[in-house]
Amino acid sequence: MRKPRLLLVHAHPDDETINNGVTMAKYVAMGYGVTLVTCTRGEEGEILVPELEHLASGKEDALGPVREVELANAMKVLGVVDYRFLGASSKSWRDSGMMDSEPNSRKDNFWNADVDEAAESLVEVILEIKPDVMLTYDEIGGYGHPDHIQAHRVAMRASEIAGQRGWQIQKIYWNTIPISVIEQGIEAMKGSGNDFWGVEKAEDFPFAQPDNLVTTVIDGQEFVDKKMEAMRAHPTQIAVDGPFFALSDNLGFKVWGQEFYRLVYGKASAPFNQEGRETDLFSGIQL
Repeated sequence: MRKPRLLLVHAHPDDETINNGVTMAKYVAMGYGVTLVTCTRGEEGEILVPELEHLASGKEDALGPVREVELANAMKVLGVVDYRFLGASSKSWRDSGMMDSEPNSRKDNFWNADVDEAAESLVEVILEIKPDVMLTYDEIGGYGHPDHIQAHRVAMRASEIAGQRGWQIQKIYWNTIPISVIEQGIEAMKGSGNDFWGVEKAEDFPFAQPDNLVTTVIDGQEFVDKKMEAMRAHPTQIAVDGPFFALSDNLGFKVWGQEFYRLVYGKASAPFNQEGRETDLFSGIQL
């Protein structure tokens, strides 16, 4: 029997670990197929390691290869062996930077890619691996980054095209976080000397969704250590003394053991938890 397969579509190296590290590690451990497609190499990322600041796009413009290595190291920790960048080496897309920034106007960036052309590159992957479930961002890319928005557009378009060509992904999820979880984080950070990314109320946090829109949760407490180690594998982007680890100090590492999703295509199926949320992305899948 064909083993179930999960496809994740992310914008930059590190997005996958922050959003889905536990989920990826859990399904790998269960023997499922897990494929990660990363749409850019994150060339415009802010560099948190002082001795590597010369790699910035405004200087040597050599951050992309470093982030490729970071991604490979993180995937080794999580056990993911099938990870790819969108497009071939002769046709790939560059990190777009933030909206209205100078890099955002470059013709070779992902934001300015033709959606159908980029989607065709992802369709090739879909028809090759035949995923049952896909994870990506919502229509605003979680927090409005151009590459996240474009990743959403490309992923959703590719799933549509693949369906027309004979492979229908059965369930599609968008990453999210319930407002109640954000509220818990804000309260925990108060008085700790660290703010919660400058957010004072949960409704202002762009990732947050009303609890009733969060359909699914993956609980993988036993994989939290792997997620934290994988986060540390992205040192140019995630500081061990930064807000992610400060949140862990205040809420305990357990906070990273649950990852939340909104089912936008397919039918929610048992098992459900006490809050009525699915607890398995593959529930109801027909192999």
